[in-house]
Amino acid sequence: MDAAGWDERYRGSELVWKAGPNRFVEEGLAGLSPSGRAVDLAAGEGRNAVWPAEHGWEVDAVDFSAVALRKAERLAAERGVRLRTVHADLTVWTPPNTPYDLALITYLHLPWPEMAQVLSKAAGCVRSGGTLLLVGHDAANPEQGHGGPQDARVLYGAELWRPHADILRAETVGRAVTDTEGGSRTALDALVRAVRK
Repeated sequence: MDAAGWDERYRGSELVWKAGPNRFVEEGLAGLSPSGRAVDLAAGEGRNAVWPAEHGWEVDAVDFSAVALRKAERLAAERGVRLRTVHADLTVWTPPNTPYDLALITYLHLPWPEMAQVLSKAAGCVRSGGTLLLVGHDAANPEQGHGGPQDARVLYGAELWRPHADILRAETVGRAVTDTEGGSRTALDALVRAVRK
């Protein structure tokens, strides 16, 4: 889906996803010293950018949907924190010269050449010793899990950061989701926490 498609989706409801952070973002960042600069790439409505801002991080939220970024700014204001929003397509985004201490990517699913480019930029914009956190639908999800993209070309596993960082945690994790009939199902996500080399 392109930026116009995402703008339309974000216009369709107050929040497409809940306002709280993804639980793997909360768990993955627990224990980090809440200081320094962070960037949330493909930030959407800002739920995963607002959470570190509430915990003392200076956060940039980057997304190609202007509608989503307006919602992120509104959510940050409601929570009493500041976000710097950056309206940009990540495939052409140029990171600032000042490095970040944390880069966060949640549920960004692009065909591999574009995803590899974004991962390289994410790793490159973090200082040596900084943290990289990736959460997304796992390649095993279409066969063994529930929901998410079904196109294998945009799914990934925990190995993605290996060229760029020292892996601290890389695994496939289950996440409870409610299906259309109101029942509970399990989605499979790739979760990677790494330290920039």
